[in-house]
Amino acid sequence: MGYGELKQLTIVVLAALSPACTAQPTWLQAQTGARPGSGAMHAAGLVPPIVTDFSSLVQKNGDAVVNISTTGPGRVSSIEQVWPPAGSDGNPFFRLFPQFPYEFPGEVGMPSGSVGSGFVISSDGYILTNSHVLAGSTKIRVTLRDGREFKAKLVGSDPASGVALLKIPATNMPTVRIGSTADAKAGNWIASIGNPYGLSNTVTAGIIANMSRAMPRDSYIPLIQTDMTESAGDAGSPVFNLSGEVIGIETPVHGIAGEVDGLAFALPINEAMRVEHQLQRYHKAEHGRLGITIQEVSGPLAQSFGLTKPEGALVSSVDANGPSAKSGLRPGDVILKLDDTVVADSSALPVAVADLKPGVTVQLVYWRDHATHDTSVVLGELNASAHELAGLGEASSPDGLTVRGLTNEERHDAGVNSGVRVERSVGPAAFAGIEPGDIILMVNDAAVASPDQFRRKVESSGKSVALLVDRNRERIFMTIDTS
Repeated sequence: MGYGELKQLTIVVLAALSPACTAQPTWLQAQTGARPGSGAMHAAGLVPPIVTDFSSLVQKNGDAVVNISTTGPGRVSSIEQVWPPAGSDGNPFFRLFPQFPYEFPGEVGMPSGSVGSGFVISSDGYILTNSHVLAGSTKIRVTLRDGREFKAKLVGSDPASGVALLKIPATNMPTVRIGSTADAKAGNWIASIGNPYGLSNTVTAGIIANMSRAMPRDSYIPLIQTDMTESAGDAGSPVFNLSGEVIGIETPVHGIAGEVDGLAFALPINEAMRVEHQLQRYHKAEHGRLGITIQEVSGPLAQSFGLTKPEGALVSSVDANGPSAKSGLRPGDVILKLDDTVVADSSALPVAVADLKPGVTVQLVYWRDHATHDTSVVLGELNASAHELAGLGEASSPDGLTVRGLTNEERHDAGVNSGVRVERSVGPAAFAGIEPGDIILMVNDAAVASPDQFRRKVESSGKSVALLVDRNRERIFMTIDTS
């Protein structure tokens, strides 16, 4: 190729890369009056634009994104490590230089901490985040973009869905706009504002990779998969569409530790807001449970069962002590309808069931032996497994303890006639040394036989409560400061 030809080719390439030939950002659509995918654009022979500028979205929403820091019982260095972030999970320094220790020497026994993100949904200080951010925390602090810090109150947390709600004592707060996932689809551009490694107001962008990725171990809600990167501190970040509306909450996924390039997940905002309404009103969320394991109906499976197309949710097992045990459902049945709701695929059923309250009777239509059948099921409570535990109840109290009643076998093994079993111990209770599995026999000088009785005794004990704890048939009084 001669010099003249090379020069001409260079001019053509530069022209192709010039600003006049690049796609314009979405925020310039107002100048053309066309939206991506609209008839006007197609009529004009245009293609959907490549987004190159998210600054307007960030400017409008950045003030409503907050940094959440928590402390809880644990063993960490007494010297605060500024960089790299403490811990090996998601620690780029430790991955690149494994020969160097990532913890500084110092005293142990100090409270551990974590960071996360959240976003303000109402001007009076309600903040939505991910429940993973608050797991095991005893103190929660929220830092705004302008540097102000607040002690946050936990309104409610729902690990089953992954949604948590906080409240800070502030007014006239900037808020995000809550959107919907109804029009969202794979391939759409999205952006997120979060606090990876505590670095506030960090903006990332990408596309939706999948709108319905089932991750049962993390949430009953099918998650939005994106091609962004999930880093420590990003959990709870808002995910925005190009209209600047929140359509998801970033959530870590079980089994994916540390930073994985091009892989992040988000809770759909529609389901998250349903849970938020329960948390704000009742400080907890209740979800129905069928007590079955289901899987997707593939093309070959549909053909083998005599279905005309892949649809419904295939039952692979039935909990012998669960709500569906007496319904007649069995492995191989394909659930097609829940009440009046058509079950289009296996991911739709858990959400439909979880949106209902325990104790509700539902009508199921299922496919078996090349014909439809129907049955009814009284829903149990999500995460309540064994039938015997269903009637034992559960109670939480300000001391950080969640307890339930004892089974006959547990009473026999422990050699006791009454008491309550510790299911969860955080905050003051964990600092006092109480552990899950401990049996609490007395509150102060009164024996307790049920979770309700336990709760009433603790609430009337003032700022300090003494508990008689049985652990492996050894008994000791422990004092908890609830102030």
